[in-house]
Amino acid sequence: MDYGKDVADWIYQLLIKWGVPQDYAIYVKLIALIFIVAAIAWVVDKVARQIILQAVSRIASRTKTDIDDILVEHHVFRNIAHIAPAIFIRFVLPVIFSDFQDYTLFFREVIDIYIIVAFVLFFQAVLRSMNKILRKIPLFKDKPVESYTQLLNIVNYVFGFLFIVSELTGKSLVTFFTALGAASAVLILTFKDTILGFVASIQLSANDMVKVGDWVSFEKYGADGDVIEINLTTIKVQNFDKTITTIPTYAFISDAFKNWRGMQESDGRRIKRSISFKISSVRFCTPEMLERYRKYQLVADYIDHRQHDINDYNTQNNIDKSELINGRNMTNLGIFRKYMLEYLEKHPAIHKEMTLMVRQLEPTEIGVPLEVYCFSKDQRWVNYEYIMSDLFDHYLSAARYFDLEIFERPTGTDFATASQYSVEQKRDEKNQDKEG
Repeated sequence: MDYGKDVADWIYQLLIKWGVPQDYAIYVKLIALIFIVAAIAWVVDKVARQIILQAVSRIASRTKTDIDDILVEHHVFRNIAHIAPAIFIRFVLPVIFSDFQDYTLFFREVIDIYIIVAFVLFFQAVLRSMNKILRKIPLFKDKPVESYTQLLNIVNYVFGFLFIVSELTGKSLVTFFTALGAASAVLILTFKDTILGFVASIQLSANDMVKVGDWVSFEKYGADGDVIEINLTTIKVQNFDKTITTIPTYAFISDAFKNWRGMQESDGRRIKRSISFKISSVRFCTPEMLERYRKYQLVADYIDHRQHDINDYNTQNNIDKSELINGRNMTNLGIFRKYMLEYLEKHPAIHKEMTLMVRQLEPTEIGVPLEVYCFSKDQRWVNYEYIMSDLFDHYLSAARYFDLEIFERPTGTDFATASQYSVEQKRDEKNQDKEG
């Protein structure tokens, strides 16, 4: 400090020697000192940054991580280096404003605020770097890291703001925290979404309800796709049409949504679809029908075995088979149900170790449904849809071979055909009456 005063006095005496009036010399000295201090501060900034970078480079050379690259990318070292020249300027302020003591306090507060802001920016850069570093670690890759870094960033800004206000007002931080306690109700209302989001993030993470990469369906918000980001207040879902739906984080706690992770992590993806048949097309099988069905390889052995058991039962119980309804009989629907099951068991894309069945559902006004319930080996959406379509293409084509009619609602063409048939039938009846 004494050396600084000596420099200031030397500049002042030099100005007087050059013929600068005393009233102006103090101002010229002030400007000269400002330029000198600014130049030294710039050098200090460069030197501090260089020292920090060299130290980090030495540490990084001993490790194989890219942490140092991430820290440089987010300007962590640049922000911390900016603090060194500010401290230097604060130290020499009494020398610069030796003739203007009233301004020393003002500029000291400005420098203090600058240092606080520099620290806030430094911690912000550290948090951004930490977020990126943790995302590269497999343990944290699917965790809502961004939610926590955002919360810490809010705390960082709040403390920075409080330090600045404390510097400007001369009040201690204890006073402000006491005031914050009294204003807690207002703060809760102001940061309600942030608080709810933070609580939801903790619950989602602790209960492993959703994580980045999960396929979720959220009907309320029209979302159906992959989770690409989880932060403090929102969760972003990229739908399959590449649109992005933003959903409040707390909604995943308060509302119902579907997470497909269990299916993706399992060995198969469920196929659950049915075909409805006209009830009028369901009938007992005649010997002629059974003889024809025996030609279908998937059910040939089943028909022989089943018919043998039925014949033994009818013979032992003296069943009169002159009427088809008497005793036990096979139906075309039952044989086709077995055919569907055998086709599933032989299909290479169907998982045989998971639930596999074809069941008859309750008849309705649209017929009697046969439902396929099984799991495909391939969970990928496109391949899954192809497998399911391949199955039902075959079933829809095979039904007619078992004398079954698939139900479908009548169209305009059906009504027109029926009307034409009715007209032709009446005309034929009139012609028969005339001939009679």
